Amino acid sequence: MNVVITWWRAASGRASNVPHASGGRVPPLILVLALLAHACALHAAPVADVIVAADGSGQYTSLQEAISAAPMRTDPATPRWVIFVKAGTYRERIYVQRERGHIHVIGEDREKSVIVYNQHANLPGPDGKPIGTFRTPTVQIDGDGMIWENLTLANDAGRPGPRPEGPPVAQALALRADGDRLEFRGVRFLGWQDTILVNRGRHYFSDCYIEGHVDFIFGAATAYFDRCHIHVLADGYITAASTPKEQDHGYVFADCRITGEADARTYLGRPWREFAKTLFLRTEMSSAVRPEGWHNWNKPAAEQTTFYAESGSTGPGASPDTRVAWARPLTAEHAAALTPAAVLGGTDGWNPAR
Repeated sequence: MNVVITWWRAASGRASNVPHASGGRVPPLILVLALLAHACALHAAPVADVIVAADGSGQYTSLQEAISAAPMRTDPATPRWVIFVKAGTYRERIYVQRERGHIHVIGEDREKSVIVYNQHANLPGPDGKPIGTFRTPTVQIDGDGMIWENLTLANDAGRPGPRPEGPPVAQALALRADGDRLEFRGVRFLGWQDTILVNRGRHYFSDCYIEGHVDFIFGAATAYFDRCHIHVLADGYITAASTPKEQDHGYVFADCRITGEADARTYLGRPWREFAKTLFLRTEMSSAVRPEGWHNWNKPAAEQTTFYAESGSTGPGASPDTRVAWARPLTAEHAAALTPAAVLGGTDGWNPAR
């Protein structure tokens, strides 16, 4: 007989199930530790305001309905509206308007609480023309101060073919982030081309899994990726930053891991715009990373304006001697100073890693 003890994890607000089998009895020490953990977690974990459940056991069966019903809170000093998403597949598009950004969405299970849709850039719009990349996201966030945790955001439109004669599937976003101070904790992002558009604002990704093929992390925002797993599905480019010239930071990947499918080879990045900034700090790189590391997108002038750099790379894909000559040097001291607070702080001192 298995006894399952369930409690809220204080550090992340996630539900955790820990089975114990010992002839139907839980060892006293384990029981005591579990009860202590349960008590501590209940004290620290956010309490859900509403529950979304595909099976009808919550207040809503649609995450969009729950978000649309949330109070209009924009003051960072007020408590976030908490939405708990039970395990299930929710095939819907999500839009978070600016007035409702102050929300915390928590999944019951990172792999089983799945928000997914299949819109892609070549679908015809009302005018009969392709809708384009920016109108494809499964989740689009205009509001500020939102937290997404312990679930999956996906676009399963499929793999693009060669255009114009190939299959009609094109760029397909899982996420478009336009708000400021957005946090993604323990989230899986699944897609193929252009998985994540960090379009504007400041964003913090911690312990996330992100997969894709071409330019699957792109846009003009400042984004910090902390302990994330980046998985490359086929030959391509991980990042395509379009950092504005006057912006201090683009993308920082710290203590991350890059893996790839068996035959996949990838560049760390290429400049969507000429002042792209992308840094990899203390990142473990598999052999999927090409020896040259970076690509100029066939724009030689961008070699003078981009800021691409690494510090402390490890693994078979870490090859400082073969990197492109125009990649910038980055000292260990400079790398150590690039904390989430330093990169994301802005004028309000935001530090999501506290």
